[in-house]
Amino acid sequence: MYDFKKCVLGVAPTRRDVFPGNRGGEIMKRVRELAGKYGVSLVTIEDVTREGLLVTNDEIPKIAEHFRAGGVDAVFVPHANFGQEEAVAKLCRELGKPVLLWGPRDPAPKGVVDQLEDRAYDVQCGLFATGKALLTYDVPFTYIENCWIDSPALDKGFDSFIRVVCAAKALKGARAAQLSVRPWQFLTVKCNEAELLEKFGVEIVPIETTDLIKEIEGILKNESGPVGQKIAEWNQKLDLSAQSGEEQRKLASAVLAVKRLAERHGCRVAAGECWTMLQTAFGINACFVWGALFDEGLPVTCETDILGALGCGMMAGAVRGDTVPFFADITVRHPTNDNAELLWHCGPFPPSLAREARPGVVGCKGQFEIEGGDITLIRMGSLKGKYTMFADEVRGVDGPKTNGTYVWIETDDWPKWERKFVTGPYIHHVTGAHGKYREIIHEALKYVGDIAPDRIG
Repeated sequence: MYDFKKCVLGVAPTRRDVFPGNRGGEIMKRVRELAGKYGVSLVTIEDVTREGLLVTNDEIPKIAEHFRAGGVDAVFVPHANFGQEEAVAKLCRELGKPVLLWGPRDPAPKGVVDQLEDRAYDVQCGLFATGKALLTYDVPFTYIENCWIDSPALDKGFDSFIRVVCAAKALKGARAAQLSVRPWQFLTVKCNEAELLEKFGVEIVPIETTDLIKEIEGILKNESGPVGQKIAEWNQKLDLSAQSGEEQRKLASAVLAVKRLAERHGCRVAAGECWTMLQTAFGINACFVWGALFDEGLPVTCETDILGALGCGMMAGAVRGDTVPFFADITVRHPTNDNAELLWHCGPFPPSLAREARPGVVGCKGQFEIEGGDITLIRMGSLKGKYTMFADEVRGVDGPKTNGTYVWIETDDWPKWERKFVTGPYIHHVTGAHGKYREIIHEALKYVGDIAPDRIG
């Protein structure tokens, strides 16, 4: 399956040649600490250039070739002193990857007469120059404030940038499996397949109902071992007592089949018809299957919602395995809290998010409430060739019990939310994840292109 957590970072510290000192060694030590802490692979230039730093323009081709060979997803250009803004801008434009800009604070001046010696690094001044150069060369970048080399601000900024990279990478150039066709009543989930390819490199891969049915039937007939193993795994964590043994076998076979088809076609997300396809062929509902696939690293959205699936991929990149996204309907207002709303669906939320220890499955649908706390909601919208990405943050709250899978959420001003979704260009489907990721999702749009950020207020 696609690894939403994976990030390969190319690191090219830069220095201005006329300054006598640089902090390249200190910086690389700290960068390696951060990479280990946040699960990032590094490609460095220590054996590529004369000093292991980016100093002159003639080093750009060697660094670019080295980074491409290493499969970098993004470039970090920490400033070891003032830095070489022209070389940085040209390298980053050449690579076309997300860029992180930062440099450490200078030590206090020593008060000596020689001004150049007294300002041996002049990092902050150089950051201003590099920021302008990147803008001039039309290179989008993310910036961490000029802070001490051991500052928590660097930790936070580094972690956030890696999440931004993973979120952008998950959407741009994605292949999304379309399992059968949309329910005919659902005009709202229509999308422009050619436009998605032209704008974002997103490919929709149609998988016919007959192909999925054939895959499931083959697993049911010939692979009792993998099917039994999957059922055993589920029964350790879930209450499947309401499902017959045959139903459990069909559910497990469906999960294995969708995963294999997605892997076969190189798809990182999927959107599936969930009203009749599995019900007619096997007598099971798709809800639990979709939820189980979320837990296995393959987001699958209901009612063949392609834009919803792309949003789930972005969210999976942003959370980097800290939690599992979920896909919900915005349904009814809270009976006593005018700023609260029910996020619900028939039963496809990931079981790993359930509040109870052994969540139940009835009618092949999850039947549980998920955890509350901080939650981020996102939704991709399109209208007449213009794309937006709504993202904002809410809080999980108590509310009446209901069937299916659900969570009650509270906003600061629900009527504003309702107006936003009615007047669009959004629909009643949203992707949620526990935690605060609004700024990460919106920052990631810099590197996707042609999607405008949107929020309440």
